[in-house]
Amino acid sequence: MNDPYVVLGASPSDSDEEIKKKYRDLVKKYHPDNYNNNPLADLAQEKMKEINEAYDAIQKMRERGSSDNSGYSGSSSYKSRGSAEFAGVRSAINSGDLAYAERILESSANRNAEWNFLMGSLCYRKGWLDEAQRYFRRAVNMEPSNMEYRQAYARMQNADSTYRPAGYQHHGIDLCDICTMMICADACCRC
Repeated sequence: MNDPYVVLGASPSDSDEEIKKKYRDLVKKYHPDNYNNNPLADLAQEKMKEINEAYDAIQKMRERGSSDNSGYSGSSSYKSRGSAEFAGVRSAINSGDLAYAERILESSANRNAEWNFLMGSLCYRKGWLDEAQRYFRRAVNMEPSNMEYRQAYARMQNADSTYRPAGYQHHGIDLCDICTMMICADACCRC
């Protein structure tokens, strides 16, 4: 599973109530009852499983008195999952609000390794792969010991990769693809 905060579109600095609200909103959106007789029912069920696992993981971490994922063995864990300054950018990229993420990044004077990584993630989500690779390379050069940055850069170099820096993976389909299919299916069902 990915970072549980990213799965819920939350950040470690969010309150318990904010986490719970984001969890409930996602449950309403992806609940399997909403997808009866729908070809996307299996994907919605997988997403619900991921949402529940993420919420449980956050609850367990907070019970132990830790709000970060330092002990979490997700896809790319390291000492923390980023600074509080850029938590909103990570969440925006994950949720597909690329315009907001870009505004925040462009207005930031802190052009550190994390900024370059997030700019690379943003470019990747926009389909600007050459620019994404350039930003990922710069992030790795600035902070070579960061595994998240190194993995992103390495995956960009691998032509066979299905890397999505901030998206849910299911047999090569990411969350944006799922949402698009759901919108199309909903529009078709209304006719």
